[in-house]
Amino acid sequence: MANFAIMGFGTVGGGVAEVLRMNSETIAAKLGEPLNLKYILDVRDLSATPYADKAVKDFSILENDPELDVVVESIGGAKIALEFTRRCLMAGKHVVTSNKELVAAHGRELLEIAREKNVNYLFEASVGGGIPVLRPLFQCLAGNQIQEIAGILNGTTNYILTRMVKDGATFADALKEAQAKGYAEADPTADVEGLDAGRKICILSDLAWGKEVRPEAISVQGISAIDLKDVAIASGAGYRIKLLGRAMKLADGRQAAFVSPHLVPESSPLSSVDDVFNAIMIRGNAVGDVMFYGRGAGDLPTASAVMGDVLDALEHREKRRNLGWCEGADLVDLDSELPLYWYLRGDFAPPPSSERLAEGAVIVGPVPRKEAKILAARVGAQVVLPVLK
Repeated sequence: MANFAIMGFGTVGGGVAEVLRMNSETIAAKLGEPLNLKYILDVRDLSATPYADKAVKDFSILENDPELDVVVESIGGAKIALEFTRRCLMAGKHVVTSNKELVAAHGRELLEIAREKNVNYLFEASVGGGIPVLRPLFQCLAGNQIQEIAGILNGTTNYILTRMVKDGATFADALKEAQAKGYAEADPTADVEGLDAGRKICILSDLAWGKEVRPEAISVQGISAIDLKDVAIASGAGYRIKLLGRAMKLADGRQAAFVSPHLVPESSPLSSVDDVFNAIMIRGNAVGDVMFYGRGAGDLPTASAVMGDVLDALEHREKRRNLGWCEGADLVDLDSELPLYWYLRGDFAPPPSSERLAEGAVIVGPVPRKEAKILAARVGAQVVLPVLK
């Protein structure tokens, strides 16, 4: 029998327990032995739940139990979760998490501890919720040189933009609806300002190219300033506005990573990804473009990915997964060094060599962002957004 524990019994932690309850026989058959949920660590009173006999409040019980194989960290944040994860790894426990904030900020350090202790630190659910994307990236696509990643990485913002595109809702009204349905937090800043997507594109970059990209080092722009006028112009010209996290490796070996609303052409599969769904496009030099699509959040989809990592950790007890990255990604400057296409909108005549979308709306490029902004200032454009080409 293999034993695991859950730290933090909220949405994700509760989902993991439910997946085990629903699929215990299937999981045992795949693992070759029963999987037992031994502890649930949470500050809340769980005495009225079916898991009362598993509830503990003292972390040292988990840390010091030699029969505990895997710990699921679903506390969230990067404070207590960081301390407990470090101590679990140091104690020789495998750790599985969906915590993108922790992985993006401290993944390199935690993977190094895992390597030293010959245990696994796995985090499939930290990007894309229930979508299998990280394991395919480092395993199934290992024979490729990854050239570019572009993804709809946040379900909240995708739901808001879908309502704006399909129903003409304002940003404010769509956000209120997302909050009422539980898709957005009371404080939606991390979602709507692109911070959540930024953490996820950093994790994807780390795995794709083996060098750490810090969240604070990349340009992040959210969707709070998106206007219905731009939504209408884009739709009329065969584009959809989507919040994308993008990362690429240039010919000189340097990398780029950023988050921004984009005009996405209807010819791209990303343009038709709506509501709370996520999708990640990965381009390899051998495979070409592949897309991973599914529910990017929710208790059971996320728990599905977490449980997959629990089984993977147990299957690699003797020989850990060779995961990790080093520090020091050499990032290009988005303002001056990365040529892209840009959407400009304002009251002006179309500049030479631009693609006209509508009256006062054009696409220019490829040029770095600084040049696009200079041109926008010169012609009086009020909106500057990148275009996926």
